[in-house]
Amino acid sequence: MNTTTDVASLLMDSGDIFIRSGAAKGIAGFFTWAALLITSHHIYQHLRWYSCPSEQRWIVRILFIVPIYSFDSWLSLLFFSNDVYVYFNSIRDCYEAFVIYSFLSLCYEYLGGESNIMAEIRGKPIRPTNYWTFTCCLAGKQYTIEFLRFCKKATLQFCLIKPVMAFITLLLAICGKYHDGNWSMNEGYFYTTLVYNFSVSLALYGLFLFYTATRDLLSPYSPVLKFLTVKSVIFLSFWQGFLLAILGLTSAIAPIYNSKGEEVISTGTVAAQYQNFLICVEMFFAAVALRFAFGVSAYADVHSVTSNNEGRPVTLQSISSSLKETMNPKDIMQDAIHNFHPQYQQYTQHSNPSRSNVPSSSNDERRLAGSNSEGNYASMSTTPNPVTSSSSNPNNAGPLCDL
Repeated sequence: MNTTTDVASLLMDSGDIFIRSGAAKGIAGFFTWAALLITSHHIYQHLRWYSCPSEQRWIVRILFIVPIYSFDSWLSLLFFSNDVYVYFNSIRDCYEAFVIYSFLSLCYEYLGGESNIMAEIRGKPIRPTNYWTFTCCLAGKQYTIEFLRFCKKATLQFCLIKPVMAFITLLLAICGKYHDGNWSMNEGYFYTTLVYNFSVSLALYGLFLFYTATRDLLSPYSPVLKFLTVKSVIFLSFWQGFLLAILGLTSAIAPIYNSKGEEVISTGTVAAQYQNFLICVEMFFAAVALRFAFGVSAYADVHSVTSNNEGRPVTLQSISSSLKETMNPKDIMQDAIHNFHPQYQQYTQHSNPSRSNVPSSSNDERRLAGSNSEGNYASMSTTPNPVTSSSSNPNNAGPLCDL
């Protein structure tokens, strides 16, 4: 009896394959719906206490990754025997890029916008500069607006490449030229994986550079937990899928055969389904971690201070209005233009000074000093920045919502 027949005899019964079993789908479904309940309540709370839209819109966008990731992966698991999962995964891939950009934008809002960040870091030496962090070429250089724009562009390019590559993947799948785990030069999987690897690595590098530059300024906002949570959801899941694809090459993950010894499901598809199963489970823990990382208590406290009642009336109209504002992509399009258009490369964008209903003494004065409306610019090269630096007190970088 040859090797193929031996494998066929072992895998003849599809019930013996855990990833195809009802138990796997049941476990994945349990964790998926648990994650959905936790995150839905979390999102509801932020929309309920929508007291700081400039920050909470980004938080809600980040939180949506749990229902999209988990439910999408669960559907992919249910359609195991078909290539339908490729379409579900393409939707998931598009949103993960959006989350990375949303997180960086949230950090910008925490610190009062681009102009305030530049007021704090401009002229300081770039750190760290060594081979381990791939920043040795930056030794002796100082933080500039170009540095800050590079960090933003590194994440924005991921938002642009992901949807394009997802669309290309769908076209290749329709043409029969895309199969997960097929590393043949004649297949699209090899090339899309190369592009994804480069794009996700560049986005991660941009986030790392931004964090090292603003670590002290972000310290009042517990940035470590936020960075670890977001990076774990996005990047670890990506490299997890990549590792599973590599395991498929080493025969650690075997294809599925029928009773005749014929391959009915490829190794790449099996690896992709293990990835979907793991994501369903992991999203439950991600939902819990995100609940701690992006808590709503600070915004609820602000709302209690700025109003005489316990909160605004919870109506379908108020919730839908907040959700509509959160999902409006207008600010993303404007940001892409401001960061990539040559006309704005040497200019610093000033943020909208109204971050809360109640003005503060120091923080609003600092923002109002340099801006009267959203989209205001001041030339860094020809015009002195009117924003007053307050690096002596990191807490003045801009609290959650000014009180």
